[in-house]
Amino acid sequence: MTSEDSELLNTRAIEFASTGEFFEAIACFQRAIIIDSENYLLWYNLGITYRDSGDLERAKSALERAYWLSEDDEEVVETLAMICFTLEDFDEAFDYFSEGIDLNANNARCWNNLGVLYFNQGCFMEACDAFEEAVTLSPYYYDALFNLRDTYREMGNLGGATECSRRLGELRQY
Repeated sequence: MTSEDSELLNTRAIEFASTGEFFEAIACFQRAIIIDSENYLLWYNLGITYRDSGDLERAKSALERAYWLSEDDEEVVETLAMICFTLEDFDEAFDYFSEGIDLNANNARCWNNLGVLYFNQGCFMEACDAFEEAVTLSPYYYDALFNLRDTYREMGNLGGATECSRRLGELRQY
């Protein structure tokens, strides 16, 4: 078999996953990985498929392997951070979010997700800083504005919360 066979299996697996046929998709990814075990995208796609099928522990394991093979891929790092967050592995999630920001300080999504982590831990000042960074990088990022508004409310900054609400209202008009 050649690496092209693993590419065909990857394509087929993605097609299966897109229609909710996770068992078949996972089987294709596993066969592709047997052929090309050093291809981080196969491991990443397997992790995404496990996540989408609800198997977060296996998703984390596959994503860790993808990360090990390609530590500088910010999508892998960010996805792994979100899996850790969902599994309530907050220290690991924080480390991966921080690494994602180190890889690309302009990733508004990563800043927003770091803010969500801080918010859920009751660290409102740190959450505020992260959400403000996300909004600075992407002024029309609805989720970050929404989260910033809620953080301002928690902190008693009613003026800031009102401004975020105004901007959210403007975004809804489009």
